[in-house]
Amino acid sequence: MSKIREWQGVRLSRVLACADPDGPPRPVVLPAAWDEGAAAALAALVPGAGPARLIEAAEGWIGPLADGAAASATGGADFPLAARLRALLRARRAAPTPGIWRGTAEEAPGFVLNLAAFRDAAGGFDREGLAEAVETVARALRVGAPGPRRAMVGIADLAGLLAALGLAYDSAGARAFAADLARLLRARADAGPHPPGCGVFAPGLADALLGVETGGIAPAFSALAPGGGLTRAACAFLAARGMSGDAALAALLGGESPFPAAGPAAHAAMHDVLAPHLQQLPPRPAILPRAGRAAARESLPARRRGYTQKAVIGGHKLYLRTGEYQDGRLGEISVGLNRETPAFRGLMDAFTTAVSLGLQHGVPLGAYAEALAGSRFGAAGAVEGDPAVAQASSPVDYILRHLAGAYLGRTDLPTPAAEPTPPETLLPLDLPRLRLVKK
Repeated sequence: MSKIREWQGVRLSRVLACADPDGPPRPVVLPAAWDEGAAAALAALVPGAGPARLIEAAEGWIGPLADGAAASATGGADFPLAARLRALLRARRAAPTPGIWRGTAEEAPGFVLNLAAFRDAAGGFDREGLAEAVETVARALRVGAPGPRRAMVGIADLAGLLAALGLAYDSAGARAFAADLARLLRARADAGPHPPGCGVFAPGLADALLGVETGGIAPAFSALAPGGGLTRAACAFLAARGMSGDAALAALLGGESPFPAAGPAAHAAMHDVLAPHLQQLPPRPAILPRAGRAAARESLPARRRGYTQKAVIGGHKLYLRTGEYQDGRLGEISVGLNRETPAFRGLMDAFTTAVSLGLQHGVPLGAYAEALAGSRFGAAGAVEGDPAVAQASSPVDYILRHLAGAYLGRTDLPTPAAEPTPPETLLPLDLPRLRLVKK
């Protein structure tokens, strides 16, 4: 398998990865440059408990698809389907959904296209590369997903591609580019017989294998990666704008963020321009109308004070950052998570954004503490690094009880019992956790 032409020159690494945090790890062999999330995803995608080798596992579905396409009535004997599928996977541009990996039926079989990977040698958008990728996976789906269920070509990390091109997500230029991309997607998918649908899948194992940072067409709610560094998209945005790390830091110290913010309204506007071209999209983000008597937003100063609190909850590292008004009141929070799934990080980003907006519109911190302290979902357990909080039933529980103590002096919120909430049973969109041991 290692002599397959498309994989020659790729340095492979062998690690131990675990799809089930309570199960034993299994050997995983994949490109050394790929991240830990990809190793965990491959461990979950490949059936069995023995070694999971990316190249061999991929040939398990690439070979049958290529043979089926060559023998189909629509032709394709001269179409290099196998070589194209290998090249797409190697470049982390496309990967199939779990049913295709495992050879089992699924509700919505298809391929996920990692839009952020479609850059050309000059750093621009590889339009021809995307067109070829859509043509390739559409041919594969005609063979790999026959039957009454309609196959799908899904897109992911639109925000990452826009950032790499230097386009602010909440801009007319970004929306025009996205609409043109969607038209291209549909035109190439519809070019052959039995065309697949085009749209957005819920984040899943294919996204993790490809290293996707943002799901579907959603904006990136934070420029921070787990552990406190910048995301790939944030670094790419700075590079596209010709801004060095020193210049970005200087802008932040001067009270200006080099990263344009994009909230629910920008997400809804992007949804509106893409909906006419894509058959499957998540629900349009709700934009709450402004009530006539709603409190006006009190903006934070450009240069604000605050602190960063590091804590470990049941073995999961968390960085809580605060932003304060000049009188010391809390007005903003953000959370950096270490080695969590893209879906969970996105949900926590949305939670901190909602709390921050509420605080800036006059919602008392105590109201959040009363409503949300005690929330139960993993990670949970003993808290290390914060003497003010000994036990937490979830990251949200920890955050609200810490803030209530730090800013309101409240110590009356009950400490949750250390009982039986599975620490890794998070939310339906969570991807497998990873245990990694270098060999």
